Formats: sequence, structure tokens, C-alpha cells
Amino acid sequence: MIASPQVTRHILAKYKLTAHKKLGQNFLIDHAVVEQIVSAAELTPSDTVLEIGPGIGTLTQGLAESNAKVIAVELDQRLIPVLQTTLADYSNISIIHGDILKIDIAKETQNNSFKCCANLPYYITTPIIFNILEKKLNWERLVFMVQKEVAERIVAKPGGKEYGELSVAMQFYTQPTIACTVPPTSFIPMPQVESAVLVCKHLSQPPVNVNDEALFFKIVKAAFSMRRKMLNNSLKNMGLDNDYIKAWLTRANIDGNRRAETLSLQEFADLSNSYK
Repeated sequence: MIASPQVTRHILAKYKLTAHKKLGQNFLIDHAVVEQIVSAAELTPSDTVLEIGPGIGTLTQGLAESNAKVIAVELDQRLIPVLQTTLADYSNISIIHGDILKIDIAKETQNNSFKCCANLPYYITTPIIFNILEKKLNWERLVFMVQKEVAERIVAKPGGKEYGELSVAMQFYTQPTIACTVPPTSFIPMPQVESAVLVCKHLSQPPVNVNDEALFFKIVKAAFSMRRKMLNNSLKNMGLDNDYIKAWLTRANIDGNRRAETLSLQEFADLSNSYK
């Protein structure tokens, strides 16, 4: 198994590899964590799983052991020959050199339903997640290793400092839960923060009804743009005057002295649907 300190160090030494700081690389060395991610993905031999950033193949190997079809997208050119060697015994893996933010995911998955697993680089976690959500792809489940703080923001409920635009977006499209936390000692090199395995089940329909999804997210973005300010002020970022905002909030039955972090998804939906 690649997911061990000894094997990982051997591979890194053999190919003269060091973690690329710019790409946020940390190599997983804990096989128990690999097993937890694979278990959370609930893979079957009939599944297609998209892996983002396979690295030296640590998680990829665990995914392949499920007999699912694995499509692994790696940005770092140095790692392509490594992956071709470490995963040579598996016929159910396709390795693609490319940027997950630029490749045509629908084409690579042949527009079929897929699950997505990744040990995401912390510096680009949010753009990758939004890229998948906004493209309206045919995915069933996301299982991501992310910074613990980000996972807590995604599952946060209204009323706390963790709750924000990311919380609303993820809870609009998915049912997110934290499967487990992962200590820094599970990686080479050790990151300076704890990690968490985040599981997001795709909702067939959002939990709230909105007339205009684009408007809904425009309002959420404006409301959180100055999160310490009251809605009366933050909503001015939409180019609206005081009188209009006051009338709009009255129609939505929402107190303009509240802050965005106190609003539930339903209240954001009410705000969106009462916009004229």
C-alpha cells in the first residue's frame, strides 16, 4: 500500500520528488484515512469516480481497489510517470494531465453520473468546489479532504462566525457532513492545520424554492460582502438606494438591522423571491 510513511518516502526518494509548496502538496501516509474516504464514497464496481490531484497515487489506489472506474486528474507533470508506475497493476484507472478548473469534466466522464474524491490543495479548495457546483455536472457525491476550518464553514448553521456564503452555497446544492478529522501527522510534509473528510450528497432539489437562482446567489454574495454590517447597509452593494432596500426587506418580512450570518436558507430565499 502506498499509504504508509515507508512506501511514500521510498517513492519520493526514488523519483527525487519534494512537495511542491505552490501546488499545496501534502502526501497522505495514513492508510486508515484512505479507507475512510473510500468508505464514505460508497463506491461500487459500476461507479465512475473522479479524483482531483492524485499525487503519487495514494488515494487512487484505494479507490481502484473498489473496482470502480477511476479518472484521476493531475496538474503536476512530474507526477504523471510516477502514477503510471505506482498504479501500473490497475486496469480501471485513467490518468489525465490537466487543470481540473479547465478540463471538460462532462466530456471526461462521458456525461455519466460520477462521484468525486480528492485530497484538495488547501489554497484552491473553494474555487474547485464552486467549479463543480456551477457547471451543473452529473455528480452524486463529493468526498473531499479539506482544511478542518473550511469543513466547519461548509456545515455551519446560521448564527455563528463560520456561517457564510460558502455555507449557503453548499447547503443549497448538497447535504454536507464531516465524516472524520485528520491530524497533521497523517501527511508528509505535515501541514500546520488539522484536516477533515467532508462528505456532500447531491440534493435532487434545493431545500428551498427560489424563482431565480442567479439572483439568489447575487443577494447572498452582497449580504455577506460586509458581514459585520446590517442588511440595510450590505445590500447597498447591489446598487440599491435606502428606500428600495427598506421596502424590499419589509416585503420579505426581514429586519434590516440583522446581519447576513443570522439568515437561514429559507430567509435568503424569501429575500430573493420578494425582490422586484
